[in-house]
Amino acid sequence: MPFDIMHRSKIWFTISLLIIIPGIISMFTNGFNFGIDFTGGTIMDLRFEKQVTLPEVRDVLKIYGLDNATIQLSGEASNVESSENVMIRTVDIEENERKEVMASLREKIGDYTVLREEKVGATIGGELIMDALLATVISWVLIIIYVSYRFEWRFGISAVMALVHDILVVLSIFSFTQKQVDSSFVAAVLTVVGYSINDTIVIFDRIRENLKLHFRRGGDLYALANRSIFQTLTRSLYTVFTCLFTTFALYFFGGDTTKDFAFALICGFFSGCYSSIFIASPLWVILRNMGEKDKAAKKPAEPAEV
Repeated sequence: MPFDIMHRSKIWFTISLLIIIPGIISMFTNGFNFGIDFTGGTIMDLRFEKQVTLPEVRDVLKIYGLDNATIQLSGEASNVESSENVMIRTVDIEENERKEVMASLREKIGDYTVLREEKVGATIGGELIMDALLATVISWVLIIIYVSYRFEWRFGISAVMALVHDILVVLSIFSFTQKQVDSSFVAAVLTVVGYSINDTIVIFDRIRENLKLHFRRGGDLYALANRSIFQTLTRSLYTVFTCLFTTFALYFFGGDTTKDFAFALICGFFSGCYSSIFIASPLWVILRNMGEKDKAAKKPAEPAEV
């Protein structure tokens, strides 16, 4: 007999709550390490007398705790590895510290000409964040409507609750670790949402097929959901492992600027696979059983025989 996932649903819910509840507390107490896309920052646009590389510039910035700065190479003579024109975007720093950074760049890398040096505002303002949250909520409503039309409303509710679970897990981990939250983090969360809903719908589609073919009224929903999960388990694992192989490669070999983006994807893919298998289907069974109990309670009692 396959491993019984459904009858251990309390264990899976508890594991998720052990991450999400402390995570929510951390969000209110520690908050997030917002990047310059949210907080604004300082731009230094420099033209060196020789071509320089990203590691050279980042090593200097690391001395001042600015190794998470965005560094862009540009110019006609630029290539993938080096360039004379370098644009550095960091968190907002005071004038004295900025002068120290620029002096260290000149001392350790070489002389340069300052093309631009200024403070900039946040590119992702409060209004844009509210628009993104509104768009996310609307997408959840549309998912519920579509899945309810194609399957049933309980599938839609369960799928969206699994998505909320995945987002909260990623937010919790970033609050715990204080890794930088910037525009690439938003892109990573949206990617995770797309992955998670796809994996969940595959399992739900198999549950629907088994409901039509093998299920009779009053049958064991737990056994049906277990069978459906194991029928699609190989596909789910192949999908997540394929995604994780490429994401781990991006994390370890993609450079410092992509590490936080890749880390968010890694956390989200793990959470998405977990929620599709251990959260979404048990939630659907719970909602379905609640509906059956309500129907049984509303059903009029048969008259007693005399």
